[in-house]
Amino acid sequence: MSTATFFHAGCPVCVSAEQGLTQAIDASRYTVEVVHLGERPEAVAVAEAAGVQSVPALVIDGTVFHINHGADLADLRA
Repeated sequence: MSTATFFHAGCPVCVSAEQGLTQAIDASRYTVEVVHLGERPEAVAVAEAAGVQSVPALVIDGTVFHINHGADLADLRA
C-alpha cells in the first residue's frame, strides 16, 4: 500500500480540502498521512523536499498535487 501525504496549515481552505480528501482517495490503495504544518513546523522542510510550494497539497508517489491555495510554504517558514 502506498502513502498519500496531505500537507496543510489549518486555514479554512486547508480544512475544507482535508474533509473532502476521504472521498477522493481510494483507501484500499493508499494510507493517508495528514501533516498540519502549523502544529508540526519541522515538517515544512519535508514538504519542501517533496516539492510542495503551497498548501493544501497532496503528495502521492512523489507527485505533488496543489489543491486550491491556502498559503505559500514560504509564509509557513517564518
